[in-house]
Amino acid sequence: MDIKWKRYSYSLTAKLVAFVIAIVCITSAITIFINVVGLHNSDFGIAFEDSYFLGKDYMTDSSDVIQSLKAITEKYKSEENILNGGSINADVLESQEQELYYRDFEYSSKSYNPNLTTEENYKVFKEVYADKISKVKDQLIQEDLREYRESLQRLAEYKGLVYYAKSGTNEISKTPNKAKDYFKSFPSYMISDSSEQKVFPEEVKDNFHANDLNQLGPQDVMYVAFTDEFLNPRIATWNANKLLVRNYLYQMAGFTLALAVAFIYILLVIGRKPEEQQGVPLNSIDRIYNDIKIVIGIVLITIWLGTIIKLDRARIYELIFPITLLTATSVLTLVLSIVKHLKYRTLIKHSLVYSIFNKLFDFVKEIYNSGSVAVKVVLLALGYPVIVALTFFMFPITLGAAAWLALKKVKDLNAIKAGVKQVKEGDTHFTINVSGDGEFARLAADINSITEGLNKAVDNEIKSERLKSELITNVSHDIRTPLTSIITYVDLLKYEKDQTKASEYIEIIEQKSQRLKVLTEDLFEATKAASGNIPVNFETIDLVSLITQGLGEFDDKIQACALDFKISSREKEFIYADGKLLWRAIENLLLNIFKYALAGSRVYINIIDSGSVVILTIKNISAYELNISADELMERFKRGDESRSSQGSGLGLSIAKSLIEIQKGCFNIEIDGDLFKAIIQMNKAE
Repeated sequence: MDIKWKRYSYSLTAKLVAFVIAIVCITSAITIFINVVGLHNSDFGIAFEDSYFLGKDYMTDSSDVIQSLKAITEKYKSEENILNGGSINADVLESQEQELYYRDFEYSSKSYNPNLTTEENYKVFKEVYADKISKVKDQLIQEDLREYRESLQRLAEYKGLVYYAKSGTNEISKTPNKAKDYFKSFPSYMISDSSEQKVFPEEVKDNFHANDLNQLGPQDVMYVAFTDEFLNPRIATWNANKLLVRNYLYQMAGFTLALAVAFIYILLVIGRKPEEQQGVPLNSIDRIYNDIKIVIGIVLITIWLGTIIKLDRARIYELIFPITLLTATSVLTLVLSIVKHLKYRTLIKHSLVYSIFNKLFDFVKEIYNSGSVAVKVVLLALGYPVIVALTFFMFPITLGAAAWLALKKVKDLNAIKAGVKQVKEGDTHFTINVSGDGEFARLAADINSITEGLNKAVDNEIKSERLKSELITNVSHDIRTPLTSIITYVDLLKYEKDQTKASEYIEIIEQKSQRLKVLTEDLFEATKAASGNIPVNFETIDLVSLITQGLGEFDDKIQACALDFKISSREKEFIYADGKLLWRAIENLLLNIFKYALAGSRVYINIIDSGSVVILTIKNISAYELNISADELMERFKRGDESRSSQGSGLGLSIAKSLIEIQKGCFNIEIDGDLFKAIIQMNKAE
């Protein structure tokens, strides 16, 4: 009977069954574990919680509410307080300033004087870096403002939550009844004021996470109550999760026990046949070197982990079982193959590293022991550099090699120094030639790149000076024209006795004044838009509806210009932008069309969904000859009519571009003959 059992236990069928059981068990256990981790945030402890009020979920919800209320009433207080810098922690601001001082000013600023004391340098730093320090403060203010609004949003999203909190003169509430007894009428509450600190139900005090309750005080007033509307769905979810996780734990325990039994059995019988057939039989996998098998196993596990991490949350639960099953089968096969060699005492000997060193040693030994002088000379010639590198006998040779290498590097350094001198003396087109791919070669390439950048900077500066001159000329021309008219007609008005002509003069003066006002307002708006100092309120906007409604408002001007608008789009295209600013930019384009488009021509408006962005294209035929590039036309005070006889300010396109860019969009224009095309790209709403 014993012999028959041994034959059965060592049979291929029994081993295969045990192998399958082990694979299924480990795959199932890992799948269940990842399900718990993914669905329940690794909260296995929920299975051992006695009630919702003794669990982590209750403390998490209440802690979030308390923290939000404390932050709003104590730290942030109001948006006005935040914007005035009242919420900024002085230590944090000082830390940011010191980091800016040590990281930037001390190491890279030309204003830093090592001969001065730290206090004296810090005074210089405060003056030179005033703008950067101000930006750091503004950044801290914006972070506090964002956190303040997020706290308000979190509180607003809770259903069934009643609260009243007060700190000094700052208070916030979600109920008109602020009496303490009113809050105590709810099934769960947290009370904290100068006279009392209490939580209900009382069992909350036994919660493992009850130390979070210390967040309640000290506080002038903090009343928080949870209604049935808040508690009931959470208690139901807690009960369902507890039952689910507990069942998962039972299943994991069962699979782990079965895995242990199957794995131990396989370890005992793997690689051995019944007693009449001694030895460890090897297959094709067993013949792979053991160190390679270990590397393959690690790679497979790494790939499995990477796949699980990168998989989309929804797809994890679909693919985790087959991926784990495949990986576990491969890894367990490799492990059992290593176990065979362990039993046969060939774990080290059957490795690639051991085989290489063993064969190398045998090869050297065989050559040296061959007795041939020629072979020994070859061996010494090959092995000598390795040996002398570890001894002082190689010093003269290594010194000569080092001298040669040093001389070569000095030549490269001298070439770089000569090149830098040439660039310093004004030859910005000089190129340093250093061959190879070493440090000096890369340094020379970097210096050459700097000279290229310097050339570009010089060209840009020349262009900038030219643009400034043109800008001043254009501004002077546009402002001087109405101003000259106003002065002229004011002088005429002084001596005019005819009331009819006087009225005409006043009307002309009014027109020119309005013209001057428009120019001034456009210039102010262009400067403000270019600086980005405009608040942006992002929202989801139907671009098609915005264009359609806008054209309806301009119907009179469209009729007056005899323009035929052609719109090509789907019914709706939703984008993420500020409606007012976006319409202001589009309005500028439409006003340009009314001023400069050829009367009686067509205007094409195309709205295209291009994946993550929506592209708005507006095309029209110009009434003036567009003998100007698109880049020049985008400049301020540039117009399509070089005579500057039209009533435009030349700021419309500049304003439109700035308004689009502060909405994280892209604005470009293209000119093809007399065809003018404006292209706006905006982020698509999710």
